[in-house]
Amino acid sequence: MIRILLVIAIVASTPLVFLATGATEEKAVEIQTKTVVYRHGDVELEGFLAVPAGHDGKRPGVLVVHAWMGPGEHERESAVALARLGYVAFVLDMYGKGVRPKDRGEAAKQAGLYRGDRPLMRARARAGLERLRAVPGVDASRIAAIGYCFGGGTVLELARSGADVRGVVSFHGNLDTPDPSVAKSIRSKVLVLHGAADPYVPPAQVEAFRREMEDGGVDWQLIMYGGAVHSFTHRDAGDDPSKGVAYQPRAAKRSWAAMRGFFSEVLK
Repeated sequence: MIRILLVIAIVASTPLVFLATGATEEKAVEIQTKTVVYRHGDVELEGFLAVPAGHDGKRPGVLVVHAWMGPGEHERESAVALARLGYVAFVLDMYGKGVRPKDRGEAAKQAGLYRGDRPLMRARARAGLERLRAVPGVDASRIAAIGYCFGGGTVLELARSGADVRGVVSFHGNLDTPDPSVAKSIRSKVLVLHGAADPYVPPAQVEAFRREMEDGGVDWQLIMYGGAVHSFTHRDAGDDPSKGVAYQPRAAKRSWAAMRGFFSEVLK
């Protein structure tokens, strides 16, 4: 049984709001948000849902997968921005309700549990996908997924699992996989938005991903942003690229625009 905890808040949007995602929204749209408690097997999870208020008919859905620190403000802002664009957006929970890393060490440990067990990663992501499909007003035939860093790698694994989604978008995500041959199972289109100077996803990993996509016959795109390193969409990543992790507003804005163009194709 799925248990849902509703904590509804009306978010009054304003025109031309610049978000951590780099998104500049042009329309004032009232958004309803709520916390959603759901389950994957015996594990209780806590997601976040953002829906355009008073929408009629079926709308496309977008699944949002968090970075290694767990679902936070960055992902919630992204969900609200997506809702302003007319999508029903759901931030899933990969770790479990109340499991929120306090520092990079804890985050590495949590993310490592799933990166070291790709079947578990895929299954946990699918639980979030199915919860999004169950939201009233979602067009289950028009769903895409986006993810940041750890979440970017997760949406790629979701695609590799053969999930029935229209498209996946990885923002500065890991591109590696233990078994490149599973790319033949990908049914969705793939967009990777990558920092060209990202030391955590080096050129060799990018090249291996390119070969994987080509060998798998995938409809894929890769956009690289010059000078951008890891976490380029995250405002709290700092501004020193020499550390390998830094916010770059230009890349953040361009990558969000690229995602919007991709969605205009795959979710039409």
